[in-house]
Amino acid sequence: MDNHPARHLPLFALLAALAYVLWLSPEFKEITAGIAIFLFGMRSLEQGFKAFTGGTLERLLQFSTDRRWKSFVFGAVTTTVLQSSSLVSVITISFLSAEMLGLAQGIGIIFGANLGSTTGAWLVAGFGMKVDIAAYAMPMLTFGVILVFNRSKTLKGCGYVLAGLGFLFLGIHFMKAGFESFRTAFDLAEYAVPGVAGLLLFTAIGMLATVVMQSSHATMVLIITAVAAQQITYENALALAIGANVGTTVTALIGSIGASMDGRRLAAAHLLFNVTTGVVALAFIGRFTVAVEVGSAWLGIAADDHTLKLALFHSLFNLAGIAMLLPFTGRLTAFLETRLKAPARPVIAPQFINSRLFEMTDAALEATRKELLHLFDNVFEIMALVLHADPAGLRKGEAPELLAHPPERIHDVDVDDYYRRRVKPLHGLILDFLARLRTEGMQSRRAFALRGASQHMLEAFKDLKHLQKNLLPFLATPNPYLRREYVAIRQHLATLLASLQTLATHPDNDPSAALATLRAALAEHDIVANGTLDRLIRDKRISTENATSLMNDSSYTHDIATNLLDMASVLFSPLKDLPREDRNDASPTTQGTMAVQ
Repeated sequence: MDNHPARHLPLFALLAALAYVLWLSPEFKEITAGIAIFLFGMRSLEQGFKAFTGGTLERLLQFSTDRRWKSFVFGAVTTTVLQSSSLVSVITISFLSAEMLGLAQGIGIIFGANLGSTTGAWLVAGFGMKVDIAAYAMPMLTFGVILVFNRSKTLKGCGYVLAGLGFLFLGIHFMKAGFESFRTAFDLAEYAVPGVAGLLLFTAIGMLATVVMQSSHATMVLIITAVAAQQITYENALALAIGANVGTTVTALIGSIGASMDGRRLAAAHLLFNVTTGVVALAFIGRFTVAVEVGSAWLGIAADDHTLKLALFHSLFNLAGIAMLLPFTGRLTAFLETRLKAPARPVIAPQFINSRLFEMTDAALEATRKELLHLFDNVFEIMALVLHADPAGLRKGEAPELLAHPPERIHDVDVDDYYRRRVKPLHGLILDFLARLRTEGMQSRRAFALRGASQHMLEAFKDLKHLQKNLLPFLATPNPYLRREYVAIRQHLATLLASLQTLATHPDNDPSAALATLRAALAEHDIVANGTLDRLIRDKRISTENATSLMNDSSYTHDIATNLLDMASVLFSPLKDLPREDRNDASPTTQGTMAVQ
């Protein structure tokens, strides 16, 4: 850990400057406290959602968002209930950060949230109602903190969710309170301007008012009140509503701070949608005005009831934006994933092989064996993650029996990314190093054995990637018999990895007996040979389709274990102790036949 004081000087300077500003301005103190509490609420909310992963909540979300129209309806309904599109946005960002939603599903929810946000204008204009969500912050925090200290995972998760929502509401409350002194500055009567200049000016004012008050609801109340008091023209009020719609994205942008990359992409989608919708509404405001008049006549809204007309306008231009962008959700998702990429993660570098060893062939071969062990160390970690096991715990030999139950949280590991960064480059360097070595006799046989070990390692890695496709859904399947078999596959491979790691870290011991014992145990886990598969099919415990998947995955499991054991027989002891059959079977003329492309 680097504790060099100079590296922390910028942070100390920033903290000192912030402390001085907080001392000077009580209003700014409340604003920054609000932002801090808001971000802490985001963290608590994400923690709460993670407590429910791997079970009911995923199934509920999957059912509610597995179609584009369902995501849209989910966003619209939840925003109508909560009366806050900003809150729905930050909750959706939390779902993405907890890997419970895909980006396309999140974008659908955001589109629906924008339509649901227009119901508030109808309530305010038609009934003079306003839901103050901040009033619920204290009870949520009280009950949330009590539940957080409960031992039950479900109750603790509920506590984190309640506390997270309470902190979100409280954070918004403090931000509003900090900006309270600025609210009197929005005397809209002073800025009444006709024409295009008025439209642009009032759009900017609507954006600023929403950013300052952290609530498009509050801005719409301000607009409706100003229209009712005839402080501003109806046209200027329409521009204010457009600006308020754009300004509400700021809360989502704040909520994306510290979120996952998909969370940031969702905040960008929210901003892109609202800005695009605002530009279209401004460009065609004349057409929208005509549509409002036609709609008002159809709905029976009085000609001079500008407040309800304003609510109708708010709904119409959001509907227009949704109709324009919803069909292109897939392209928008691809665009955001292309433009907003996660920072490149480092590629694993070799630790033992280098060009200076080319003149010392025996030393070079031993260095290659150690480098392959280094490669196995990376493959080990990736395999453990795919199996939903803690790599550090497996290395320490911690209770593999704990893996006898389904994991608390099901997550998808990007195996391709790991392969590109931590396996392929290092493996390629090892093959290149071996190809440039001048070997003869026993040295050639040892080089061939090392190539074979690397081939076995990559074959195991490839089979694990195939296994992962069914491992993810079937570890969480509601069918207890199918889930039990995949839990057994997970436990078998994780236990094998732990055993191999123990052998790898004790190079002075002869691994032959231990490897023979592990190899003999493979037959116990063959569900075809031991009759388990036939029994499940005969008793109609699983479908024939699932039986096919299970049989294939059992075969992958057997191949993974066999390849790992074949690799270990070469790498886990010095090359001078290479088994006699490997010496006799290999010859210099067969070098390279097992090289991985």
